[in-house]
Amino acid sequence: MPLELRDARVTFGDGLFTRRRTIALDGVSLRLDPDAAETVAVVGESGSGKTTLTRLLLGLLRPNDGRVLWRGTDLRQLRGAALLEYRRSVQAVFQDPFGAFNPAHRVDRVLTLPARRFGLAVDATAAHALAVRAVEAVGLRPAETLGRYPHQLSGGQRQRLMVARAMMLRPRVIVADEPVSMVDASLRATILGALHALRLSGVTLVYVTHDLTTAWQLADRVMVMRGGAVVEEGGVEGVIGAPRHPYTRALLAAVPPAMPDPTWLEDAEAA
Repeated sequence: MPLELRDARVTFGDGLFTRRRTIALDGVSLRLDPDAAETVAVVGESGSGKTTLTRLLLGLLRPNDGRVLWRGTDLRQLRGAALLEYRRSVQAVFQDPFGAFNPAHRVDRVLTLPARRFGLAVDATAAHALAVRAVEAVGLRPAETLGRYPHQLSGGQRQRLMVARAMMLRPRVIVADEPVSMVDASLRATILGALHALRLSGVTLVYVTHDLTTAWQLADRVMVMRGGAVVEEGGVEGVIGAPRHPYTRALLAAVPPAMPDPTWLEDAEAA
């Protein structure tokens, strides 16, 4: 059964003393089938509505109009065990690896606490064993990671811990909001490789990005957003390989071409 947005509309007020409203999402629909294990890339510039869409999928925000459904039930109606199952099945990897941790706790907490909360470990020893396996799965060494505070780890290590936490809970859907935008280029391949491995293991991935290059590499389906609306949607080969909408073509035109012969280096040396 899918996770689905149906004609979702979200508006925000511009201030305390004004009635003007800003449209963040304007009638957006998206159907995700966890059994299909596909990667859907949501692309667009800043302010296009991508993060608002992710917050709806994660149940962190309610639409003003429209519905968010999990297994055919509106999220607002989920209670008890059904809500807990949804929370475990739909996991997030957020953009900011700095703000995702409580600086007063060791990083182990983001792994062991949900393991106990969702019944994946019966005691602290079992939870620690799960954390060790999850950390190793994303290319980190437990001895150099677990037991430390967030400020003692790099941004790339923290982001990979967020991927490890999501993977450990064995979700059906992972919503990754710009997961590589705040790490250096050397770590992007590692994190994207881990996300791709999730799809191969049967997890549906929502990959939110402004980077059409990584969307091309990772996605099966692409949804292009502008001004809170979907302007183009389809298979990655069609949308990125042969875009129909002028906005999609403009996004592709903004991608810098590869320069195997960088003449600007010669110009700099000559100067």
